[in-house]
Amino acid sequence: MLFENIKTLCQLSGVSGEEAPVRHQILEMIEGHCICQVDTMGNILAFKKGKKVPAHSILLSAHMDEVGLIVTYIEEDGMLRFSTVGGIDARTIPGKAVRIGEKQVLGVIGSKPVHLKSSEERDKASKVDSLYIDIGAGSKEEAQAQVLLGERAVFCSDYQEMGEGFLRGRALDDRAGCALLVELLRGEPLEFDVHVAFTVQEETGTTGAKVVANQIQPDMAIVVETTTACDIPDVPEEKTVCALRKGPVLSFMDRGTIYHKPLYEKAMEVAKAQKIPCQPKAGIYGGNEARSIQTGAGGSQVLAVSIPCRYLHTPSCVAHKEDIENTGKLLCALVGAFGQ
Repeated sequence: MLFENIKTLCQLSGVSGEEAPVRHQILEMIEGHCICQVDTMGNILAFKKGKKVPAHSILLSAHMDEVGLIVTYIEEDGMLRFSTVGGIDARTIPGKAVRIGEKQVLGVIGSKPVHLKSSEERDKASKVDSLYIDIGAGSKEEAQAQVLLGERAVFCSDYQEMGEGFLRGRALDDRAGCALLVELLRGEPLEFDVHVAFTVQEETGTTGAKVVANQIQPDMAIVVETTTACDIPDVPEEKTVCALRKGPVLSFMDRGTIYHKPLYEKAMEVAKAQKIPCQPKAGIYGGNEARSIQTGAGGSQVLAVSIPCRYLHTPSCVAHKEDIENTGKLLCALVGAFGQ
């Protein structure tokens, strides 16, 4: 069921600010398994009763949104100009197919042909403002009949399994994390009560998590994420950060958060005691909504538990089933350890 849910969630469009399809699906998945509500921003706030009340309130969160594109202008010839939503490397997108808005209008990201580029242009990556989306319209009027300004676009990239236990999907960041929290809510009672949040707009400033933190005011929080694995050719060992098939990743610091050291150390101890493969995030890179939860309301102790993932924020993120399963095991164990 876990990987069926990941597949289902990855196939939904949910660029930041347009998470409704993902939210509706998650609400359907967790119905009857917890107490939940949707706040005014669109975050899902769930509560799962455990065997005991924890000494310190615990929140687990994962974000529903994904990176994507937003239509900003329509040219007279029907081509669409766009901006990125979230951190996308422009070098990865020319030639990619996209689907736009509720109508799922098909388009292709185009750029100036290489033979028309100057030598200087050929030596540099195309900037986003030089790219466009071709939807096959012959005029501005034809394009306007299909697409509105402000509509989001996602890459056409289906969830697929490959090799021995590997899987790829457009939005594994962070639909895999969402699916793990769905499993936690649907599963057997945990040792302690937990709050669970499925948040909006993480990719554009961790906005949803700010609201969640101020509503729930947890004593401690575990952010369930994906993080960049650089176990690929030509990357020096000290820049690998983390690797697939070595278990969930625990961060001690990133560009947005210094994590609570006692939680980090305790999590490492729990993983070792439970014989769950686990690895530190070897470097100060990236960031997530922990920074918002940490400073919300009266402040919270925070920890990030991430699934290692190659090619993050591209049309084809790659993760491994073993890492996802072990992340789920660690989360359940940490609720038991942190609630005491």
